[in-house]
Amino acid sequence: MARELTGRHVLAITVAAFGIIIAVNVLMAVKAVGTFPGLEVANSYVASQRFDQERTAQKSLGWTVTPDYDGREMVLAIRDAQGNPAPIRDMEVTVGRPTYVRDDRHLNLVNRGGLYVAPLDLPAGLWNIHIRAIAWDGTEFRQRIDHYHGSRVK
Repeated sequence: MARELTGRHVLAITVAAFGIIIAVNVLMAVKAVGTFPGLEVANSYVASQRFDQERTAQKSLGWTVTPDYDGREMVLAIRDAQGNPAPIRDMEVTVGRPTYVRDDRHLNLVNRGGLYVAPLDLPAGLWNIHIRAIAWDGTEFRQRIDHYHGSRVK
């Protein structure tokens, strides 16, 4: 004989369903906040005011960056508009995962005949190469390059 579905049963089912939904939402929010690396800029309005000016200055450099990674060394070829090694006064390069900073690696690059080389051991997967270089005239050059290392599953 089947039991009668009462108002208490419906209330318990409803509370349990919403409880599961709320618990999953809280878990996902905690995970999202825990893996977020932080703000990109302290004040987005101020950053937006300088964006076009900085972009124009960077484009006027005419620099291109070509990364190469053989499993042991990261090599960056940074060229000017004429194909010559770019005149770099200072440079910072960070290689990291797109979603969190735990695996970030700050490279100590050595200039070898116009190529910037650093030893690096990367596990397979998607990596971002963040480059910040200063030209001799003080112009800042910034670029992010997506780099996939390892075998892709087909």
